[in-house]
Amino acid sequence: MWSAAADPQSEGDHLPLDLISTLRSQLLSLRSRVQELEAENAKLSYQISSCCCHKIRENLDSISLVEQNDELKASGVETGKKKLKKKISGANMRTMNHISRRYVALKVMYFGPRFYGFASEAHMEPTVESEIFKALEKTWLAVGDKKELQYSRCGRTDKGVSSVGQVIALFLRSKLKEIGAIEENSKEVVSEEQYDGEIDYVRVLNRVLPRDIRVMGWCPVPIGFHARFSCLSREYKYFFWGRNLNILAMENAGKKFVGEHDFRNFCKMDAVNVHNYRRHVISFEIYPTNKRYDGDQLWEIKIKGSAFLWHQIRCMVAVLFMIGQGLESPDVVDKLLDTERTSRKPQYTMAPEIPLVLQSCEFEGLKFICSSDARQALLMHLENECRTYELQAAIFHEALLSCLLSEQSSINKGSIKEAAHIHLMSRPTEHHHMKSDVPN
Repeated sequence: MWSAAADPQSEGDHLPLDLISTLRSQLLSLRSRVQELEAENAKLSYQISSCCCHKIRENLDSISLVEQNDELKASGVETGKKKLKKKISGANMRTMNHISRRYVALKVMYFGPRFYGFASEAHMEPTVESEIFKALEKTWLAVGDKKELQYSRCGRTDKGVSSVGQVIALFLRSKLKEIGAIEENSKEVVSEEQYDGEIDYVRVLNRVLPRDIRVMGWCPVPIGFHARFSCLSREYKYFFWGRNLNILAMENAGKKFVGEHDFRNFCKMDAVNVHNYRRHVISFEIYPTNKRYDGDQLWEIKIKGSAFLWHQIRCMVAVLFMIGQGLESPDVVDKLLDTERTSRKPQYTMAPEIPLVLQSCEFEGLKFICSSDARQALLMHLENECRTYELQAAIFHEALLSCLLSEQSSINKGSIKEAAHIHLMSRPTEHHHMKSDVPN
């Protein structure tokens, strides 16, 4: 079967050959143009799909949907679950310029045993700080590096140390555009009325943080605020079992720390970065807690000061334990504080890190807030964690009882010989320790 397109000669009866040639040329040109437009369309589509602003807006919209779902659930309305979208690589603060933000202080608690300290500069994972920033990025509350966010932290706790009152400050995304603009140029603390309608930072972050980290409250702060340098005082607690310890002797010795002293013999030396070892201890107290185990009382030491040297608390407690055991006299504290008499620190082992807790950080004018929903969820979480650890303690107690029963049936019982104690003032002294960065 023949077609007109297949037989040009047959078309000649109706159209001239030059017109046919022109039409074919135009057809080829149009096909070429279509291909160009399709290529341009594909290029633009790729640019749109890779645009950080576009994806940030999608993420912010998805987070808003999550928040709305939580509000609806709180009202008894069931909704489908919404998941946060994945982190978008390459996003930075420059893509967030059109989004309102405000400078915020967060109060953070964490249980320290599994962390290599608070600061991410430790080059070991996980750290508390790295987990917090993962949560901030996942929720799109903050995008950018620490310098762009004007990030600061109050204390830099060591490996294994916990906190119920750590404070950090940084810029976070805000729902309140006008408030954010005011705060960026203000040096005064924002009034409580200007919290209304803001993102529930506590709830949003606690939904994605690991179980051993929780945000306990937030507070808007002025631009000049710095979590470390604006802090008026820090308070630490150290828990210990009191069996075979002379608590009164420890308390009398501990009171000698109160006041301003040179604590170079109660810290790890850092001759490169620290040249002033004088610190002011505001108060020192020892209290019994309401916890007992097998007739043994759990005690706590509470120490408050303007700032502390590297490992200062653990060194102070280690010396107090020697006094409590009767191995050292309380006046050894006076000798160690007298740096003219004792110019170099004697060698001794610090107290363990696990019982140490950063209890609180004091600031002028800061009042941390937490919504009722977030507070209820936080209380429920902490109660569940307490129950979990009580169950674990019960299991360990069962193992202990099993060992005691086995020991009763054992014939050979050996005794552990304790090493002879060498008095602090008779021990070799330490060399100066080099460290690039020192915690408070």
